[in-house]
Amino acid sequence: MIVDSKIEEQAQQTALQPEQNQEFNWRDCWYPVCFVQDLPKNRPYSFSLYDEPFVLFRDLDGKLVCLVDRCPHRAAKLSDGQIIDGKIECLYHGWQFGSEGQCLHIPQLATDAKIPANACVQSFKIVERQGIVWVWAGVRETAADENIPTVEELNKPEFVCTDYIRDLPYDQSYFIENVIDPAHVHISHDGILGKKEFARPIHIEVLENSIAGIRSRNRGMGKFETSCGQLDFIAPNLVIYSFKIELPGKSIAAGTALYSIPLSKDRCRILLRNYANTSSLFNKLKPQWLDHILVRNKILEGDLQLVVGQKAQIERLGQSLKQVYLPLKTCDTLVVEYRKWLDKFGSSLPYYQGYSTSKNVSSEGNCLNSTPLDRFSQHTQLCSSCSGAYQLTKRVKQTSVGVAIALAALAISADGWMQILAVSASLGAVGIAVAAQKLKTHFELPYTRH
Repeated sequence: MIVDSKIEEQAQQTALQPEQNQEFNWRDCWYPVCFVQDLPKNRPYSFSLYDEPFVLFRDLDGKLVCLVDRCPHRAAKLSDGQIIDGKIECLYHGWQFGSEGQCLHIPQLATDAKIPANACVQSFKIVERQGIVWVWAGVRETAADENIPTVEELNKPEFVCTDYIRDLPYDQSYFIENVIDPAHVHISHDGILGKKEFARPIHIEVLENSIAGIRSRNRGMGKFETSCGQLDFIAPNLVIYSFKIELPGKSIAAGTALYSIPLSKDRCRILLRNYANTSSLFNKLKPQWLDHILVRNKILEGDLQLVVGQKAQIERLGQSLKQVYLPLKTCDTLVVEYRKWLDKFGSSLPYYQGYSTSKNVSSEGNCLNSTPLDRFSQHTQLCSSCSGAYQLTKRVKQTSVGVAIALAALAISADGWMQILAVSASLGAVGIAVAAQKLKTHFELPYTRH
């Protein structure tokens, strides 16, 4: 599946009549797991889909393998083990499994004993596409690679993109509702992504609402009232903002692709990708961790606690969203359309919160402050760029402190110009340690509103 940003052409090609007796099958879908760049090289990578645990690793040929993260012996997590010669070894008793989930070695069996036929782990189809790892949740033989929702622009060399990954403490439907709502941008992200003075009624036209998702175009979302763009929900896990700006002699195309995977009932992982066919040399050379601590973390954390509180209130009331919400046609069109999409097509999902219906939704709302803004575990540990920068700042700080202490000791025993030089160098090392500590906190502590 290629997601094209040509609004009129796509609307004509994909618009469907209202489906009769169609049900969305959540297993017959591709789910984004992580960016390829964020995969560890020599150890297993664990994730979950609707609470079912999975593990990724590479075989001897470098191909990705996806297995259920559960050893058939005593149910230990395979992701706690290690990779040996392209096989994953359970840390508990050393059972080893291959790329198809077959058990290849059991240390406790005699060399001439046959490995039990049922000593195997279910495997799943895994594909790398446009820098993202995708897993097919259903039967391997039914997987259709052409249905991976790729973005057409990313196949063009002139487009530059910035990636960001994060785990969020609420289910996928609340994340999608949040990002499919353009009206909150100028208020919630005032001074970061928008400005309050640009908040205005938004004209939203729904071009399609089908089992495939929701396609729409809007006017008035950006800085100017005439700003136009496209906002689509591609079922079940992709939201795309795209727009074009016509300048003398140049057409700028840009967009934001927001992928998500439902890890569990109260947790989802998002893969955010900004892309454009224009960028300054600084933006091209800028490390991703710098963009994350200056912009992306602040944007996501600006909404995080609000959505946690919203979800808690809705669950505490125990009513349908139709009873709780007071939507406006000038801004909430897509929010309502998405929740109604869940009403119509979401009955097979393990859990969901539609507009009039819901499934397996807790009525025991959590306290607003029960979910901390944990930037380190929700982002830094998942992101290869931020994790690497974080480890470097720790080493720089530790080294600088050691050097400062050694130079201070030297200054005590020295005299004259040597003492002055040692003191100056010691103070310089202290300054570097302080700067490293300050940078280190950006990978640990969240942005808070003032």
